Amino acid sequence: MGKYFGTDGIRGTYGDACINPQFACRFGSALGRYLAGRRPDSSLNVVIGRDTRWSGPELLQALTLGLNRHHVCVYDLGIVPTPCVALSLIEQQADFGIVVTASHNPSSDNGMKLFDWQGFKLDELEESIIEDFVDKEPEPPAGLPVAKSYQFDGAAHYINYVGSFLDRNCMCGWKVVLDLANGATCETTPAVFQRWGAETILMGDHPDGKNINRGFGSEHPDRLAEAVLVHEADIGIAHDGDGDRLVVCDETGTMVDGDILLALFGVYAMKSGALKAKTFVATIHSNLGLDHAIRSVGGSLERTDVGDRHVAIRMRELGANIGGENSGHVIFSDFATTGDGLLTALKVIDLMRKTGKKLSILRQEIVLLPRTTLDLCVAQKIPLGELQKFSATIEEIEKNFGEDGRILVRYSGTESKLRILVEGKNEKNIAKAMRSLNEAARADLEVID
Repeated sequence: MGKYFGTDGIRGTYGDACINPQFACRFGSALGRYLAGRRPDSSLNVVIGRDTRWSGPELLQALTLGLNRHHVCVYDLGIVPTPCVALSLIEQQADFGIVVTASHNPSSDNGMKLFDWQGFKLDELEESIIEDFVDKEPEPPAGLPVAKSYQFDGAAHYINYVGSFLDRNCMCGWKVVLDLANGATCETTPAVFQRWGAETILMGDHPDGKNINRGFGSEHPDRLAEAVLVHEADIGIAHDGDGDRLVVCDETGTMVDGDILLALFGVYAMKSGALKAKTFVATIHSNLGLDHAIRSVGGSLERTDVGDRHVAIRMRELGANIGGENSGHVIFSDFATTGDGLLTALKVIDLMRKTGKKLSILRQEIVLLPRTTLDLCVAQKIPLGELQKFSATIEEIEKNFGEDGRILVRYSGTESKLRILVEGKNEKNIAKAMRSLNEAARADLEVID
């Protein structure tokens, strides 16, 4: 976590210290100075897209103005999902990509996600360098002049790209519920499914600037499940506000766990010889059942810290081509540089078509281990290694679990909370383990109930 950057770009409530036009202008100017320093004798190009938030146009204009100060040519993609910005960046051979979005947050928030010239999210070192540039930027004038940018139809290019992976009208006879969260996918995802010939039932497809993620989208899956049952659909798909992830509902109205989706992708890719390096990459949060599923077909699982950026970096290091988070961020690096909710939906449907199996049947092929979680509010985040009773309790439980369970403990990056996760084959054992961990944590920490 940096001074401005969080786990995925910069994010906050509109009007706070970092999410306002003045800061966005300073940030754009700092980014322009950073890019000019890296390529001093070259013309510079940046692509920018946004989601449907009411504050998006103002922030985009301020960013553009800051970039203009360093003679950066800005291509305005309009309202597009995050993966469209990464794709357009590569198509335009641009030097940088910016998405004005706060993802699944409410409309009162906004932020910025960044991509380098290869379409990859920045690492922490690059973020810290840019933060130093921002701190050196002077305040912009009170009245910001008009920014200069060029319009580029990023949505059309994205629709054609993703739509080309399946044949036209290949989904004739399918009925699909699409929950678009009143966000960035309202144009792109329906267009692709209609190209494939599916009958689509749309939800959350009337954005007004203030209703993004409100009652719809990946954060509200109950509505999706109800709609699938009412319309007797084959599948339900919900995006988050910026469209880089999804949740999926099968034809019975059952939400499919994100780890089950990851396991299905990994297992079937391994069976077909398509899993490069025979390795699937996931985060420490994924269920132990994912390990078992990948190993059962001769593959291996590599784990990273939380965040799709860490997954992508490790994939490149290993030469792996599929990885993701159980939150619905999935990266298919043969086709995209970042998580893409529409591309992930395509992969689910392609698997259903190739196997001839309904999603309710496919999901039962993967067995996840029972788990329980606990969040404790603490007065102080004492280093975990200094918590003697807690550490000893973890060691004893893990010794008893062996390879049949695990414990994951970490402090929240944004709140004063200790997060505890316990997984195992036996629900009674994991409940007993959690009670012991709760007691031990309270002995070593001041817990605020």
